[in-house]
Amino acid sequence: MKSFIHFTDQVCLVTGAGSPSGIGFSAAKILGELGGKIALISTTERIREREEELKELGIEARGYVADLMDRSQVEEVIKQIIQDFGGIHVLINNAGMTQVGEEEDFTTFDQVSYESWDKSIGRNLTLTFNVTKNVIPHMIRQKYGRIVNVSSVTGPVVSNPGEAAYSAAKAAVCGMSRSIAIEVAKHDITINNVLPGWIATASQTESEAAGGLNTPAGRGGDGVEVANAIVFLASREASYITGQDLVVDGGNTIQEYKGPAELYY
Repeated sequence: MKSFIHFTDQVCLVTGAGSPSGIGFSAAKILGELGGKIALISTTERIREREEELKELGIEARGYVADLMDRSQVEEVIKQIIQDFGGIHVLINNAGMTQVGEEEDFTTFDQVSYESWDKSIGRNLTLTFNVTKNVIPHMIRQKYGRIVNVSSVTGPVVSNPGEAAYSAAKAAVCGMSRSIAIEVAKHDITINNVLPGWIATASQTESEAAGGLNTPAGRGGDGVEVANAIVFLASREASYITGQDLVVDGGNTIQEYKGPAELYY
């Protein structure tokens, strides 16, 4: 008996899946355990390790190394995945935020350099455009597709100092998705966004970890909790949900009071 949600005979592409504790790899693992064939993309060779981890679980998987900010590389890797697997049914746009070997720039808006701004917009918005632009034509031809973008509460809902570019990019991903959703719904293609809050991944900072402790849930989330939301929106069963933003933040953005807990709670 098949589970309520399954991905049997579906090819699932997950970008930004190189970190063993990250949201992308967590989603890939669940998709694979539910029957999906998994294509993983990362900027470094560590994607081979994630590929092997999935294969050890009996999941059909293949890793690819590509810089998704380079459009020629995007075109080539998507062509290769389709050649290897025969199609793409599910796209999880998780790549973005930071790249291995680079630190985030938290410079305030009045001091941010043009280069830093362009790089953040490129990595967190244009990268998602590049991949989606190359995958959607194939989904249209096969009359089916599920796209889930990993955005953030930062930008669409809230923000932080020093994150103007990141906020602009993540909010723009949500706006872009709504337009795409209208255009492709007639082809049985949906596109939605998952907006994580404070999530404990390898790239989490000390201040982000502290932020998680001050959510109503009293803790930060983990990659699997975000991945579970992604997997549902990527399923056949989510067929009448499109152009939507799903916040996964332990209730952080719904609380009005954000001072010391002992003075209110």
